[in-house]
Amino acid sequence: MSLKKFFKNFFIFFLFTALIFIFYSKYIKKNNPAKTQDEDKVDEKINYNSNLIKDVEYLTKDTNGNQYLIKALEGEVDFSNTNIIYLKNVFALIKLNNSEKITIFSDFGKYNSENNDTIFSKNVIYTNQSNVLNADAVQMDIKTKNTKIFMYENEKKVNLKTRN
Repeated sequence: MSLKKFFKNFFIFFLFTALIFIFYSKYIKKNNPAKTQDEDKVDEKINYNSNLIKDVEYLTKDTNGNQYLIKALEGEVDFSNTNIIYLKNVFALIKLNNSEKITIFSDFGKYNSENNDTIFSKNVIYTNQSNVLNADAVQMDIKTKNTKIFMYENEKKVNLKTRN
């Protein structure tokens, strides 16, 4: 190949590359501007707020020997108080020292990992050795063993079935 032909091909290649770069700079980059600072903040919020946890499980035992197991298909941490987790499709097994086992199923729950206080809500089924309760909500304080069982609507009643 002659030197003249080489320079001609090099010049065509260089010209073609320059045209592609100019076209990209003017048209492609202009139609797809870089993110603004506000868009970056929105992206940060989206990433920061996506705090879903799949297959949540807490198992704890207190100094008195009480065991508390709670499982959920999904949980979401409360950013204002990271000890609080909101749960979906909840199952709990509570083994109280010198007492009977308690199982609870519910659609939703609010669990405090600091003190094990839990609120179960919507379609709650509370079962112990002698009773099965259906209610809208059950609130438990594991330390004091205080349990509140209630309905959200005044005209509805807690459904209690005795196992004897």
